[in-house]
Amino acid sequence: MPRGRVSKKIKKTLARANNTVSIKTAAMLLAGSTLISSVLGLYRDRLLNSMYLDTYKVGIDAYTVAFTIPDFMFFILVSGALSVTFIPVFNQRYLNGNKESAWRLSSSIINFMALVTLAASILIIVFAPLLVKYVVGPGLEETGQQLAVAMMRVIAINPFIFAIATVISSMQQAVGRFVFFALSPALYNLGIIFGILVLTNGISAFGVELFSGGIMGVALGVVAGALLQLIVSSFGLAGLDFKYEFKIFWKNLGFRKVLKLLPARSADQGIDYVSTLVDTNLASRMVEGTVRSYNQATTLYQMPINLIGIAISTAAFPQMTERISQGRPDLFAKELQGVLRVIIWLALPVAVMFFFARGYIVSIIKQGGDSLIAGLLGVFAMVILIRSVFHLATRSFYAQQNTKTPLLISLFSIIISIVCAIVFTMVLGWGAYGLALAQVIWAVLEVSILFIIMGHKIKNLFTIRFIAAVLKMIIAAAIMGVLCYFLVKVLDLRFVNQTMMTVLPKLGVIMAVSLSVYLALSKLLKLEEANPVLKAIKKALFL
Repeated sequence: MPRGRVSKKIKKTLARANNTVSIKTAAMLLAGSTLISSVLGLYRDRLLNSMYLDTYKVGIDAYTVAFTIPDFMFFILVSGALSVTFIPVFNQRYLNGNKESAWRLSSSIINFMALVTLAASILIIVFAPLLVKYVVGPGLEETGQQLAVAMMRVIAINPFIFAIATVISSMQQAVGRFVFFALSPALYNLGIIFGILVLTNGISAFGVELFSGGIMGVALGVVAGALLQLIVSSFGLAGLDFKYEFKIFWKNLGFRKVLKLLPARSADQGIDYVSTLVDTNLASRMVEGTVRSYNQATTLYQMPINLIGIAISTAAFPQMTERISQGRPDLFAKELQGVLRVIIWLALPVAVMFFFARGYIVSIIKQGGDSLIAGLLGVFAMVILIRSVFHLATRSFYAQQNTKTPLLISLFSIIISIVCAIVFTMVLGWGAYGLALAQVIWAVLEVSILFIIMGHKIKNLFTIRFIAAVLKMIIAAAIMGVLCYFLVKVLDLRFVNQTMMTVLPKLGVIMAVSLSVYLALSKLLKLEEANPVLKAIKKALFL
């Protein structure tokens, strides 16, 4: 095929993928991609756990510890902090036709964040030994600390790569493009899986061993995944006519506004992640493998939060900022209430199933199951709903360019959480369960305060109709929970060297039956959230 025709086909495909989509479509795209990424994440964790959790606990703990500081720098400097402060300011310019200012703002943010995160990456590389020994892994034995330092230095480049990718993705979100943004997380996991399956075996060329392999290969896979994510997310800029300039426009009003809003949101993100640093520090002082087990329970309970809370609130955020820009607080409140109802309706049954079927879920990532991970997941299941609505609650403030209120609330609640974690583990001796319980207290406290302030500031948000609908959802979820409990008992999964093919069919039956009952009860109780799902099912079955 001629090169010109191939080029035209590629451009046409990119143009289709980069079409602007509605909130509903965006939410479906993000939820679907999050599901794929989560499945890949489960496979990634199963591979890692099968290779190291039972046979090399020091190594897998060191790998988990190595992530904490680079992730902390990414969360505090970039992550959601950048997107929720950048998008509203970018939208004000782009939607009003001032594209030159929007492009200068984008270029300035890319260049500024690249410089800041590059400096952070260098500092991590230099001070990795001290960070591991005194901050995140003081309880690891000497060989574990040395391994954690080596891997941390490799992973340290990630904040720099992710910073550029996040700005590029935020631009796409702002104009309603979600396809390549949605693909990125899955590709990151593919990179790590490549590291596990290939790079751990070492690299040789012409009979010369270039890299000996081992668990360090996984760290290299992490960097490969980050690079792949950046490359693919860049495809989303095609057709946007973005004019990048290698310059920081310090006098650009939009850039100054983002810099003004960014510190409060960054501090909020950083405060949230401080809990992870504290938990990792405390877990490293417990028996070998606790760091990894606690991390795995955290990863599992965050899956539905990413799939429901973050995906839906991320898709709704540009529309929320647009309503504020249009001066329509009435439509803002109405749409916020509608999205909040959808998140609650989806998260409630999932939280119930995670609690009752936790043993089955854990056995997916750890053959033979793991009593500690399952027990921790049972505690964490209580906050799946709370953390799902948390992301929408905070974005309701960010849409109004109010980053200080969530920051102050986070600061207060995280202090309570850290105190509880230290008391529960070091004074009362509750181990990893003390850490999990502190997380529950933190989530409940933070979201409760957010909702109280939201109800006061946003009129007609928590109406009688809304409260009645939530009560109906709770009734449906409670009935479903009883059924789920009996299904778990009847199917009776015995955790002795079972394969995925033993676990997945039984878990599939539990989920399918439980969700079908919940859907039927929702329809019976006249919950409008059930209608689109039932309509899609009828369409799929050609009814």
